[in-house]
Amino acid sequence: MNRRDITEDDIESLAVGAWVLGTGGGGNPYLSLLNMRVLYREGKRVQLIDAGDLADDAYVAVIAGMGAPLVGIERLTDHRVFTRAAVLMEEHTRRRFDAVMGMEIGGGNGVRPLMVAANLGIPVVDSDTMGRAYPEAQMTSVAVGNLKPCPMTVVDVRGLEAVVETVPTWKWAERVGRKIVVEYGSTASTCQPPRTGAEVKTWGIHGTTTKAIAIGRAVREAQRTHDDPVAAILAVEPGKLLYRGKVVDVERRATEGFLRGVARFEGMEDWRGSAMQINFQNEWIVAQRDGEPVAMSPDLICVLDSVSGEAVGTETIRYGQRVTVIALPGPDIFLTPEGLAHVGPRAFGYDLEFRSVFAS
Repeated sequence: MNRRDITEDDIESLAVGAWVLGTGGGGNPYLSLLNMRVLYREGKRVQLIDAGDLADDAYVAVIAGMGAPLVGIERLTDHRVFTRAAVLMEEHTRRRFDAVMGMEIGGGNGVRPLMVAANLGIPVVDSDTMGRAYPEAQMTSVAVGNLKPCPMTVVDVRGLEAVVETVPTWKWAERVGRKIVVEYGSTASTCQPPRTGAEVKTWGIHGTTTKAIAIGRAVREAQRTHDDPVAAILAVEPGKLLYRGKVVDVERRATEGFLRGVARFEGMEDWRGSAMQINFQNEWIVAQRDGEPVAMSPDLICVLDSVSGEAVGTETIRYGQRVTVIALPGPDIFLTPEGLAHVGPRAFGYDLEFRSVFAS
């Protein structure tokens, strides 16, 4: 198994890049970054492996935080709670994990598998199941592949623990898991249904940890040299600049275990006189400019601080911020009819036909 050491500098870059790929959600990576700094100070280390290096019968943990990002700011969760979610799954299935991966590379969920890997002494797979962040359990590549949607463990910082043993579909996994999380207080640590090495190879979205590190490294280098960090992102990713402006209004509410709302922007520079509105459900879902849709899921809508180039989350965006909005292409699996049924605009309740920013 070919393993690559993840350095402390890699982790700093991962936190920045994962926040960009989070498209507003996945939880702010800062707390996860602080946890990783502590673990590395204690002498623990993490290694990264390609999915292709997994044995077909390898047993892979899939880690994610679940709930409303706004609540996660107030109820802090550390590396021990996420590790407990994985260990509870090991106890339930009576099998030890060979590796760990993230359910989503976006936001704090892009860093959390590293915390589990450091504590259990297993490698992190350079793959996830979203290629970004999405708010619901059925919005994954493994759900598109109709892989088994259970079991799942749900743990919180007070010691509450639950195992969802059997559900018939991924939508039921979301419904049951979400109800538990809401009862916990709208935030929890989960181990999603474990995957085999063969399943990860076939249905994983690959190279996403490496991608996040590269994005973060580009932003941090631009900050160091006082260059344009947004341009730096677009130099390493095939994205498009959509808008520059300032935040003039935010409507936000935590409901049913999600953070829902809308952010409104007033144009600046070349976009002066033009208004943008972005609706969100944990993540940025549909962007409209002057009343016309210009970007939508599964394309990644990324709202960035215009000065630092770092991502702005749906739980942290505020009046007066100067932001730049870019789009990045979504994973190919979500551009298929089956993929769009899971993550296209209609999956979020918008009566829109998906049209990609990147359509020729």
